[in-house]
Amino acid sequence: MSKLSYAHGTSDIALLGETIGANLMNTAGRVGTSEALVECATGRRWDYNELVDWASKIARSLLAAGIEKGDRVGVWSPNCAEWVALQYGTALVGAILVNINPAYRTSELEFVLRQSGTKLLFSATSVKTSDYRAMTEQVRPSLPALEEVVYIGDPSWDRFEAMPASVSVDDLAAAHARLSFDDPINIQYTSGTTGFPKGATLTHHNILNNGFFVGDLLGYGEADRVCLPVPFYHCFGMVMGNLGATTHGSAIVIPAPLFDPAATLAAVEKERATSLYGVPTMFIAELGVEGFSNYDLSSLRTGLMAGSPCPVEVMKRVQTEMHMHEVGIAYGMTETSPVSTQTRSDDDLEHRTATVGRAMPHIEIKVVDPVSGLSVDRGATGEFCTRGYSVMLGYWEQPDKTAEAIDAAGWMHTGDLAVMKDDGYVNIVGRIKDMVIRGGENIYPREIEEFLYTHPDIADVAVIGVPDQKYGEELVAWVQMRPGAPSIDAEGLADFCRGRIAHQKIPKFVRICQSFPMTVTGKVRKVEMREISSAELGSSATA
Repeated sequence: MSKLSYAHGTSDIALLGETIGANLMNTAGRVGTSEALVECATGRRWDYNELVDWASKIARSLLAAGIEKGDRVGVWSPNCAEWVALQYGTALVGAILVNINPAYRTSELEFVLRQSGTKLLFSATSVKTSDYRAMTEQVRPSLPALEEVVYIGDPSWDRFEAMPASVSVDDLAAAHARLSFDDPINIQYTSGTTGFPKGATLTHHNILNNGFFVGDLLGYGEADRVCLPVPFYHCFGMVMGNLGATTHGSAIVIPAPLFDPAATLAAVEKERATSLYGVPTMFIAELGVEGFSNYDLSSLRTGLMAGSPCPVEVMKRVQTEMHMHEVGIAYGMTETSPVSTQTRSDDDLEHRTATVGRAMPHIEIKVVDPVSGLSVDRGATGEFCTRGYSVMLGYWEQPDKTAEAIDAAGWMHTGDLAVMKDDGYVNIVGRIKDMVIRGGENIYPREIEEFLYTHPDIADVAVIGVPDQKYGEELVAWVQMRPGAPSIDAEGLADFCRGRIAHQKIPKFVRICQSFPMTVTGKVRKVEMREISSAELGSSATA
């Protein structure tokens, strides 16, 4: 009888049964004088004792401002030290941190503030050409729940930090003692590529344990220094990064407010980082920095890639040229805190590039038929589902949407198509909605993309489907060429593919571009690509 696609992560290490604030204080009790946080742009740095003091001061200011357990406190800012302090300060009082995407504009900002019922907002004053203050003041009259806005780096921030005198240390201790690790502590809004975003509601237990076990599988300890160019508003930064570091007494290194490949490499060199995070496109950008070979990256040993599968050739360069021999691959989603599967430090190249790892400790995973809901045999394609401590409480004040995502047995249905191998490792082959059906055959763009990465002149590629009258859908390859390489057309790409992949998998159309539409976290926006290609091709795509 065939083995079903079900697995669970076993561990001799128990789940952490404490709040985020308690864990930070316990870490400081162990490694208080070890460096905890470094902000490269300003040169500011804090050890663990100092970080606890700062977070506690912010927590007392929150109490003085009338913030109580369960109140929502928003943060709308790129990466900075204040973001980290607010993450831990809100946790100490039990306020629910509302993460706001730095790319949001007024309609999106108004929606998340209104939907979450945010009472106090911390905002940057501006980012690049975006005037956050003007946008905030524009939407503020329509938000009756929003009582106060504090601008980071502004006199309003100084006034906020000066408030603790009216709230004692004992008052804070009493407020913290009323918290449970099952309390909601964070709302993270999904990308909202179809309709308005939904607020995944996460607890101390959800994200503290996920960060801890991510760091544990990467072998983190007091000597590690984790460079985080990924955004804090997303789980990648604040859970896998910040909590992954602080649960192990490692240092958080902020290379820049927004992703800058050269600044990231400079931070790794200067701060002697041992770990570096990013999505594959970030690593591709770092490898492409002019003078890359001049940076001393020898301190690196590990790191984390997530967000999308890593091309084999990129992984080879990351392991050799960036010295990240123990780099891990992780897979997950905001609703699951986020990581469900992760590779291990001794996994070979194939497992790091052809899979997203195996079940995390204390996590169950399975692959099911999207129609019947039954587990498929190992080796068969189906929808990836996960269950365990990491599954969110639900979407904030949207029980109907929650019921669509989490079934009666507690399984989170991800919408991702996956294959579980005989050894329990999982390969994500695409989104259910990204799967292309050409002439009645299911085609998974990831497989084609992986093959096209072997072309010597192609730097990056994304494959999508567009409507076609004859076959239902046809394939379009969006291609970024390597610097100095000649362009390639559909016929040239077809010549490269013929005899090496099945004819129905050869893209009919090629679009040469300098960049892909991306989310702030570095994920390719294939929905937007389909819209653009469908509009550009018009009748050509339906010939």
